[in-house]
Amino acid sequence: MITAYRLLDNKLKIDHLTLQDELPGDTVWLDLVEPTDPEREWLHTYCVEEVPDREDLNEIEASSRFYQDKDGTHIHSFFPHRSGKELRTISVSFNLRPHMLITLRDEDVGLFRLVRNYFKRNQVEIDSPMVVLNALFTAKVDYLADLLEEVYETLEETGHMALSEGTNDEQRDDILKNITLQEDINGKIRLSLLDSQRSLRYLVRNRRIRLSDIHQQEIMDMLRDIDSLLPHTAFLFDKINFLLDAVMGFINLEQNKIIKIFSVAATIFMPPTLIASSYGMNFELMPELHWTYGYPVAIGIMIASGLSTYLFFKRKGWL
Repeated sequence: MITAYRLLDNKLKIDHLTLQDELPGDTVWLDLVEPTDPEREWLHTYCVEEVPDREDLNEIEASSRFYQDKDGTHIHSFFPHRSGKELRTISVSFNLRPHMLITLRDEDVGLFRLVRNYFKRNQVEIDSPMVVLNALFTAKVDYLADLLEEVYETLEETGHMALSEGTNDEQRDDILKNITLQEDINGKIRLSLLDSQRSLRYLVRNRRIRLSDIHQQEIMDMLRDIDSLLPHTAFLFDKINFLLDAVMGFINLEQNKIIKIFSVAATIFMPPTLIASSYGMNFELMPELHWTYGYPVAIGIMIASGLSTYLFFKRKGWL
């Protein structure tokens, strides 16, 4: 899908273009979502260099994610996208030109819809492509901060549940799954923060981009926000590791209790088993075999030996 955002009398006009349409000259933002091969070819007519494909978007080295060519400044950045309970990172290609910003992504991202609504409601005034770029990254940093708060609140609730006395095995399985999910979300938040930090620093260092004082101040504010959020991700990793160790410790304790019960039960039945085995050998010369009260006495001895072993363990506090 190809969407052109145009400025007409300082108002935003949104046009959905087809392959037969030409790019309007007053386009300030050209957005391509899940572009097909024909749509990529259409975009290539407005580019000197090659249009990045899926493999290019997922490259991680700096030379592939931040570079300058004849088409302008290129930045590939990870954007978070919530899919159910899971968090996914989607790579977005930005091509910043003097009078237009081109964004390319293989999947839809909720933050782009949010920024588009800001523009529709005139909450953000567009006068240059840099405004669009800053608005997208500002929404991204704010969303990552909200996600960190959500992870922290979830871990607080999970921690109270994990450390409570009435938690059963099924609940602990759910707790482990939830902790693992939060660890994955926190990791992707940290990845997005570090990626945003690299992208914004590249914009500041790039001499070919003439940033106004307002835009530069906005970028510096975002960098300060990122610097303040990164320690929170490290703290959450420590908290996640603590909860994992605590839950695994409780599981091990429960297993040890079960094993101890089996061990004590086996020990209690050892003396009766020894007595029963002695009279089950069927030797011919065994005095008790022909004794009238031999059987009840043997049963009594077995009960007494097992009971005495049980009372001994009980007195020691092992049961």
